[in-house]
Amino acid sequence: MHFFSAKSLRTFLVSFFLLTCFAPTGWALVAPQINPAPVVIDRYTLLEQQVTENKATAATAAASAQSAGDNAWVLTSAALVLMMTGPGLALFYSGLVRKKNVLGTMMQSFAMMAVITVLWAVCGYSLAFGPGNAWIGGLQNAFLNGVGLTPNPAYSSTIPEQTFMIYQLMFAIITPALIAGAFAERMKFSAMLLFSTLWALVVYCPMAHMVWGVGGLLNASSGGQLPCLDFAGGTVVHITSGVSALVTALYLGRRLGISREPPPPHSMVLCYIGACLLWVGWFGFNAGSALGAGSLATSAFVNTQFAAAAGALSWGAAEWYRSGKASALGAVSGAVAGLATVTQASGFVRPMSAICIGLIAGAVCFFMVVKVKSWLGYDDSLDAFGVHGIGGTIGALLTGVFATSAINPIFGKDAAGHLKPTGWVDGNPQQVMHQLIAMGLAWGIAIVGTLLILVVVDKLVGLRLSEEDEVQGMDLSQHGELGYEGENNA
Repeated sequence: MHFFSAKSLRTFLVSFFLLTCFAPTGWALVAPQINPAPVVIDRYTLLEQQVTENKATAATAAASAQSAGDNAWVLTSAALVLMMTGPGLALFYSGLVRKKNVLGTMMQSFAMMAVITVLWAVCGYSLAFGPGNAWIGGLQNAFLNGVGLTPNPAYSSTIPEQTFMIYQLMFAIITPALIAGAFAERMKFSAMLLFSTLWALVVYCPMAHMVWGVGGLLNASSGGQLPCLDFAGGTVVHITSGVSALVTALYLGRRLGISREPPPPHSMVLCYIGACLLWVGWFGFNAGSALGAGSLATSAFVNTQFAAAAGALSWGAAEWYRSGKASALGAVSGAVAGLATVTQASGFVRPMSAICIGLIAGAVCFFMVVKVKSWLGYDDSLDAFGVHGIGGTIGALLTGVFATSAINPIFGKDAAGHLKPTGWVDGNPQQVMHQLIAMGLAWGIAIVGTLLILVVVDKLVGLRLSEEDEVQGMDLSQHGELGYEGENNA
């Protein structure tokens, strides 16, 4: 039997040829129906997972970038505010006094940079910003316990709490240093140290907690019972220091040999440089109080510049009209008055409102320094009350008038989703009353607290220089040094 006949072989070859030619086509037609779903589903799932992961990564990167930017700005602002005390305030004040007191005056500012820093770490920060009651914080954060490198959402969600703490320290440093302008040339250095330490604890820390601390009576951002608008410290810093300066000047009495007309500055150059440093540093003071590098910081920055310029023009124009000359001292004093007055309002008002605030500040503070001080006869040596006390008081009132939710919607939205009005121009005249109450509290605490501290310090170490030391000057009598060797230091 033949297995491979010619016919069989021909059949086999034809079948093999047909199978070879049409098998791939058949497989291609059948294969998509065999198992297509898992491949497509897996690809879509992987794509969705990748998109989700990319979004999460982008959000994390954005949050990290915002935190880094905010932290950098607030740290820079802290350095700017420290610069306001030394060298800014130190040069400004020392240029205004007589030569024999130039180093002693500088030392008062420098001492605050050291003493208040340590006090802040021990208990000052805790009393001002730690949890407590409506009037003062507790001691939970004493010795900086719990103050770490993570944010405290009660104050800022994007910067470490240590950044917030060190920034607020710079305010605590400059505030008692401002008071030194009232008792310049006549308070003992030891008395100044004790007075400033007690004042920071008794006056500054409670006011800072009431206005800015969580649960504070006047805290507008956390639902205080009497919400007060104070963006950067007009009430906490300028009213308290200025009013305390007046009380101190009245308690100490006039300087020896000084009539109602104060002596001229011994160096307008030092004064001018100090004032310019104050102006630049004030951008950290106000814009830094936004606690971030966003649009609110921009608003405060712009308002700071405009108010300072308007204050300088207003004071300068009033002085020019009165005496026929526009002095450098008047110009820089007007700028500082404008800055002090816009401090509360800097993060709440529009630029044109800031100009109005500066113009009013320059004129009113000029009147207080040139006329009222002369009429009443008190010796506020470097016009701490006339500029900071009056400027802060005017600023508190005008903030209640000009504040707008278009700049800072601090009170949030109503049930309909509309922004609640902030100040009188927004339709909230009640805010002016809240500002007046806060002003009254600041004045009252400053007067009572300062008077009690002065009495205690006077009993313990004595406040005033002896007549011999005052005639000799603080440089030699308190520090054994001279600001100008080989010159007449009268």
